[in-house]
Amino acid sequence: MQALLLQCLSFPLTLLIVFLLARNGASLSYADFALVQGIVACAMTRLRGLAVWWLGIQLVFPLALTGALKLDIPPLLFLGLFLFLLALYWSTFRTQVPYYPSGKWVWNEVDQLLPKDKPLLVIDIGSGLGGFTLDMARRRPESVFVGIELAPLPWLLSFLRARLSASRARFVRGDYDNLDLSNYDAVFAYLSPAAMSGLWSKASKEMRPGSILLSYEFLITEKTPDIILMPTGRGAPLYGWHF
Repeated sequence: MQALLLQCLSFPLTLLIVFLLARNGASLSYADFALVQGIVACAMTRLRGLAVWWLGIQLVFPLALTGALKLDIPPLLFLGLFLFLLALYWSTFRTQVPYYPSGKWVWNEVDQLLPKDKPLLVIDIGSGLGGFTLDMARRRPESVFVGIELAPLPWLLSFLRARLSASRARFVRGDYDNLDLSNYDAVFAYLSPAAMSGLWSKASKEMRPGSILLSYEFLITEKTPDIILMPTGRGAPLYGWHF
């Protein structure tokens, strides 16, 4: 949202620059205008202090838009792509948690960490397409694994995967802020750095003694982890906190 706002705010300044250049005899094409717009947006983005990778996006966006207009692509295609991305990412602009798929390594490690002497109730926060939840439900038929996902499209796909495979895994569409984490023996999360402080604030208040919080890749800075597991070769660590 900030990047989009900066693009909009840079437009009047771009108009002024192009007007001054034209008064001095410069002949500018639409592509030239788009390049000036991108440079101005980059400068404003830098001043705002956004992440450095936004600079490339801000520079290329006006040029890409100009190129797309020349292709004369049907507007319905843009609408369809927008609706698809909206259903996929939903409120990422608010949560700052994009879609991150985990993999077999971390699933294996979680399986080793979870107690095997009793049935468990486990929640996967931000379950995406449901890979972790489905795999764990297959490995641990005596336990209940639940995935919660805010974005409609990943939730729907994971729900259908569970139904079609007759899995015992359950998938709920919603925000984990509305959950009571005291109901769960284990919480697994693969979110983003921006969400970790909020997760810890909620978990430290609600999770009951004997439960465990697991986070793949992203560290909670407020509390030193009790568990740090590193993969052999390339990959991200798995962190754990006992309650």
